[in-house]
Amino acid sequence: MFTGSFVALVTPFKNGQICEETLRKLIEFQIEQGIHGIVPCGTTGESATLTHEEHERVIEITVEAVNKRVPVLAGTGSNSTTEAIRLTKHAKRAGADGALLISPYYNKPTQEGIYLHFKRVAEEAKFPIVPYNVPGRTSSNILPTTVARLAELPQVVAIKEASGSLQQVSDIVGLCGDKIAVLSGDDFVTLPMLAVGAKGVISVTANLAPADVATMCDAFAAGDLKRAQELHYKLRPLTEACFLETNPIPTKSALAMMGMIAPEIRLPMTMISKANEPKLREALTAYGLLR
Repeated sequence: MFTGSFVALVTPFKNGQICEETLRKLIEFQIEQGIHGIVPCGTTGESATLTHEEHERVIEITVEAVNKRVPVLAGTGSNSTTEAIRLTKHAKRAGADGALLISPYYNKPTQEGIYLHFKRVAEEAKFPIVPYNVPGRTSSNILPTTVARLAELPQVVAIKEASGSLQQVSDIVGLCGDKIAVLSGDDFVTLPMLAVGAKGVISVTANLAPADVATMCDAFAAGDLKRAQELHYKLRPLTEACFLETNPIPTKSALAMMGMIAPEIRLPMTMISKANEPKLREALTAYGLLR
């Protein structure tokens, strides 16, 4: 179910509130462009600064707007196991197809604590879950041996892997085989990860160029490595622009430049700096997204 290109969707705001109309338009754009799945309320969706009510509403709108056309993998992670269970149960009730849960951040649990966290959520929610490993955000790493333990749980169907280590990805694939799907959590290494056994990507860049990210995944799956490589190198400058500053600052700024959302982001995030704005605009223009 969770293979190919999933967009880590931004959450659009207007006058400090979620702009439901714009959110629905973004979803339609993504589906029209051939995206394989939608991920609301991830890091790119500013989940850290959404209220619980807003978080739930974004997931509800997404499920309703998608209307089963592609899978919805709802962000429901927390560094509190109890809160992660509550958010995951809500996503299940709302009609999402699965839940994406970041590894507990700030707490810095042991590997046993990480395993028991996901095990508890899986058993209590009884819902497909995808752990998200991003050591740069969480200050801890879900080791391949821990992933292998999690892969034995029937509810754990995939992992979003953003350690930046192809060795770690290879170890996970070697240990887990086909028990779970490995998804890239870093646009820069999606194609290399596919080459060592990953099944797709949860992409930031897909907010701007969903068709190309999806086509790259499709081309690789079809055995057309040349086409996949062409798109990898085409997307690379755009991906670099998406990370000129902390995600999702450049992506939301780019979408605002493209007229797709209002130029709003929540503190402590700010819109892109004056120093980097010309670089972002240049990248968008070179890619054909701005005139």
